[in-house]
Amino acid sequence: MKHTILVTGASGYVGAMLVRRFAARPDVERVIGIDREPCPELLRDLKNYTHLTTNTADDWEEKVREHHPDIVVHAAWQIRELYGAQDMEWQWNVGGSDKVFDYCFDPGNGVRRLVHFSTVASYGAFPANTTGHRFTEDEPFRATDYRYAEEKRVAEEHLQEKYGKSDKHCAVAIVRPAAITGPRGRFMRIRFGLQSTLSGQMKGGIYSVISALVAFVPVTPKWLRQFVHEDDVVAIVEKLAFADLSFAYEAFNLCPPGPAVFGADMARAVGKRVLPVRPWMVRLAFAFFWHASRGKIPTGKGAWKSYAYPIAVDGSKVTRMLGYEYQHQSLDAFRYTEGEYESFVPEAARSHPSTALGAGNA
Repeated sequence: MKHTILVTGASGYVGAMLVRRFAARPDVERVIGIDREPCPELLRDLKNYTHLTTNTADDWEEKVREHHPDIVVHAAWQIRELYGAQDMEWQWNVGGSDKVFDYCFDPGNGVRRLVHFSTVASYGAFPANTTGHRFTEDEPFRATDYRYAEEKRVAEEHLQEKYGKSDKHCAVAIVRPAAITGPRGRFMRIRFGLQSTLSGQMKGGIYSVISALVAFVPVTPKWLRQFVHEDDVVAIVEKLAFADLSFAYEAFNLCPPGPAVFGADMARAVGKRVLPVRPWMVRLAFAFFWHASRGKIPTGKGAWKSYAYPIAVDGSKVTRMLGYEYQHQSLDAFRYTEGEYESFVPEAARSHPSTALGAGNA
């Protein structure tokens, strides 16, 4: 059977990689992409790809219906909070997701499978969280004032409600990735984020001020991160989209086994020293830069908590249920450049566990 796939957020970091992977499969006739951004250069050479420049919150259903997709991957999201435009952002993210879910659960559209991107951030970063606890998919999301996490929480809530009211013809797989990283994310799509900031990749204007401030790496007592390699994310989503499934509705944390990455680990990986700070200091800094940059630096309300309190998850369900073995450990994903897109990394910046260069050049 030849499949037609719809990928929302097709111009984005993960979406574009999924489109390329899907378009190369012999059992895929066509890939349809939706994104409010134009077709990226990475996808322009694909003969079996159709790009629709539109927002998921707009009217796109009729154009997509012409192609009869049977698999949908919903990766579209305005991740960076919009300064002074929260209502519009909510409509794009939550409202747009509702439209995707409604399309999939309409039996007349022929969608047999939906893969929805969520996030581990929605488990909630709170002071009572411990560095030793690993959240599993059985634990509920918690309401938070971090807008990205809250929008994802509400979107998942809507998805479950809509699925419950549907005729269950469309199987649902939810992926909740830890921080996604890899050579494409770090070198092809340089944008403000943890790694680009700590490694000094952001240049000019207020970003130069940030780079100067992180000559040392500020570390709160319980701060940690988990990273999942972009290649693992693409491979897992591909498996969920195409493999025979034994379930109708499941959620999966995407995070490799092994220890989390603590602040000191990240500092060593970028060749810097640790500067111990308290959570209230992070909160003040985030508030200042949010308003001073008018949102260009993504430090909106509640975002500071993920830099102060730990969220660590157990991602073993992917291995237990799908038989997938992660190819990259969390710290390795952060500091090395191996992967599908390493050819885009400058030679001087490449690093591998087997070389003497090590993490200092990551």
